[in-house]
This record gives sequence, structure tokens and C-alpha cells, in this order.
Amino acid sequence: MSISHTLLGLLEAGPRHGYDLKRAFDSHFGQDRALHYGQVYSTMSRLLKNGLVEVDAVEPGGGPERKRYAITDAGVTDVAAWLARPEKPEPYLQSLLYTKVVLALLTHRDADALLDVQRAEHLRLMRELTVRKTGGDLADQLICDHALFHLEADLRWLELTAARLDRLASEIRP
Repeated sequence: MSISHTLLGLLEAGPRHGYDLKRAFDSHFGQDRALHYGQVYSTMSRLLKNGLVEVDAVEPGGGPERKRYAITDAGVTDVAAWLARPEKPEPYLQSLLYTKVVLALLTHRDADALLDVQRAEHLRLMRELTVRKTGGDLADQLICDHALFHLEADLRWLELTAARLDRLASEIRP
């Protein structure tokens, strides 16, 4: 996820303090990984340096002065360009699971057992996400659906690989 673009997008609704940006980020995108305050302020510092945000106001606080940030026209243009640009699909052509299967075969370990353990872990996570999805709001449901579809694809690959293990072993072993 592009933290800088996400924070810029949140600023389009209006000027905010770093604390408010973190709360908005965590509310919309931080279900599984909240943003750290240090990351917010270092990102805002970079955006300020690059002319994508400006300090809208400086207010005294209990500690250091509180800066309120506003997006600039250049920032709006940058967010618009980022949103319009498609994300590169990840083909997973060199997956860690594939590497483990090949190494298990090359070292004469039980690749079937490896696939079974991985299948069980995928199914465990799928059950967890399904429970979360059932009790979640629409945003949580969409996030869980995305993860579930990827896990389903992985499960299909695990099944296909298990069916082809003997052939793969004969092709990679000397």
C-alpha cells in the first residue's frame, strides 16, 4: 500500500493534523496493521518537502506545536494520477511454496506432508476470515473476500501440485 498516496487522499477531504490522519487511516485501512505515528509524521515531512502538502496552521499543544496539513494542487494531481494508474498484477512466478516443494523433493523429504500442512494452514485462515467477514461491515467483507479468493487460488495450486508431485520429482531429481 502506498502510505503517502493514502494520506494525500485522506487530506482531500480537508486539512488534518497528523493524529487525525492516523485515526482516519486506521479506521479505513488499518484493520490488520495500524499505522505508527512516526510513519505518519515522516511521510508528511516527505510530502511537505515534495510540495504535495503544505502546513495549513500551526497550533500550540500540550507538547510540541501541532501542524495541520492541507493537500496542494500538486498533491491532488498526484493522487489522481496514482488512482488512475492500474496496479501491476502479481503473477507469483517464483512463490515460496513452490520453492519449498522443490527443495523438499531435492532433499528427499516428504513434499506431500509439506503440502498437507500448508493446506491445513490455508483452511484455518480461511475459516478465520469467514468468521470475520460474517461479523464485519462492508469494508471488512470486501477485504476478507479479496484474501479469501487468493487463498482459494493457493488451495487449487496445492491440490494440482500434490497431483503432480511424482512427475515433478522425476523431472528435478538427478
